[in-house]
Amino acid sequence: MSNLIAISYPDVATAVAVRDRLSGLQRENLITMEDVAVVERRSDGTITLHQSSGTTGMEAAGGAMTDAGVDDAFMSELAGALEPGTAALFVLVVRSIPDKVVPEIQSYGGHVIQTSLSREEEAQLCELLEGAGAR
Repeated sequence: MSNLIAISYPDVATAVAVRDRLSGLQRENLITMEDVAVVERRSDGTITLHQSSGTTGMEAAGGAMTDAGVDDAFMSELAGALEPGTAALFVLVVRSIPDKVVPEIQSYGGHVIQTSLSREEEAQLCELLEGAGAR
C-alpha cells in the first residue's frame, strides 16, 4: 500500500528540486515512488500541475495518483489553500528508507500539509522538515 505525502514549499523551484532529488534517490533504490507531482499556485491565483515525466517506475499523468484516490480535484483543493506563489509536492511512496531519504530533503524545509502516514510518523516528518526550515 502506498502512502500519500503532501508538502508545501515557498516556491515552485524548491518543490521541483525536492521532486528531482527524490527521483535521484529512487534511482539509488532508497525510495520507491508510485507517482510524484508538483502543484503550483501562481501569483495570479491559477493552479498548475507539474507532473513528472520520464521517471523510471512511475506512471504517466493521471495514473497512480488517480488510482490511489488522489485526483486533480483533490490536488487543486489543497493547492487552493496555498498562498499565491507557493507550491506543493505530492508523492505516493511505496517504500522508503526514511533515515537515508529524509536527510537528503531536510535542508529544503517544507510544511507537511497532508499524509496517510501514522500520526507518529507524520509528527516525526513534520518535526524534521519544519525544524529545518526554521534554521
